[in-house]
Amino acid sequence: MSSIDLTGRAAVVTGSGRGLGLAYAHALAAHGASVVVNDVDAAVAEAAAKSITEAGGTAVAEVVAVGTTQAADRLVARAVDEFGRLDVLVTNAGILRDKVLWKMTDDDFDAVVTTHLKGTFTCARAAAVRMREQGEGGSLILVGSPAGQRGNFGQTNYAAAKAGIAAMARTWSMELARANITVNAIVPVAATAMTETIPAFAPYIEAMRNGEPLPDFLRKGEGFGTPEDCAALVPFLASEAARGVTGQCVGIGGDKVALWSHPQEVRAAYADGGWTPDSLAAAWPTSVGAEPQTVGIPAPRLPEVS
Repeated sequence: MSSIDLTGRAAVVTGSGRGLGLAYAHALAAHGASVVVNDVDAAVAEAAAKSITEAGGTAVAEVVAVGTTQAADRLVARAVDEFGRLDVLVTNAGILRDKVLWKMTDDDFDAVVTTHLKGTFTCARAAAVRMREQGEGGSLILVGSPAGQRGNFGQTNYAAAKAGIAAMARTWSMELARANITVNAIVPVAATAMTETIPAFAPYIEAMRNGEPLPDFLRKGEGFGTPEDCAALVPFLASEAARGVTGQCVGIGGDKVALWSHPQEVRAAYADGGWTPDSLAAAWPTSVGAEPQTVGIPAPRLPEVS
């Protein structure tokens, strides 16, 4: 029997009709939490809630597109109306509109930022208000991405939103500490509709769907697995076992869990009286600029085919 017991607690998981969000909702319900499932598609949301109740959990569906204050208020109100309280919020809802910078439209940018960044903000704000009123603490679990930690080609909007979400987690962990509300960002890596478009992963994902296990070089080396592999982190962070964990970005996938570093200075140089453009140009190659930081998500390290 698990020591992680969320009985009597209520959770909202945005974007939980399928994929990672559904896995998070199932994991919370399996550990005793009552869950508000959310999706923009009514049939998908209802099917997700039904799958949880059929597995012995408690769930209801709320159909709304996150982003606005009104949507956030609806989600919190649904939890309170159905379960009498709100203890956990998981901000998973998201969309993609991938294009390189010079081809990305205002609508491409705004749609992604509205769903991911503003949706996280509005839902977290509404949840924080309710949790502070209850006076019993709570957990905000924000969903980040490796793209937000390192950048990713063709994902200006998505990477910017996910980087902002990591910054929100750090900021809100300070602001909500006195209310005993923990705030963390998770950085999942899993076989989803998005990652199956990566050519290196595609054949392994297809084999997995045909019943073959993912190889160790993916599960351990790349930290890449199923949505269910990522889901364990959510009930842990929502539990008393993680009451002292806040302001962190935690990666999970396959057999791997990892703590992401916060941005920090890695090298410094000094000039008496300050710097000039010429002195910067002279000093850069052998001082601060001697080891530039890398960008982008590293390419998968696949075994060589003999």
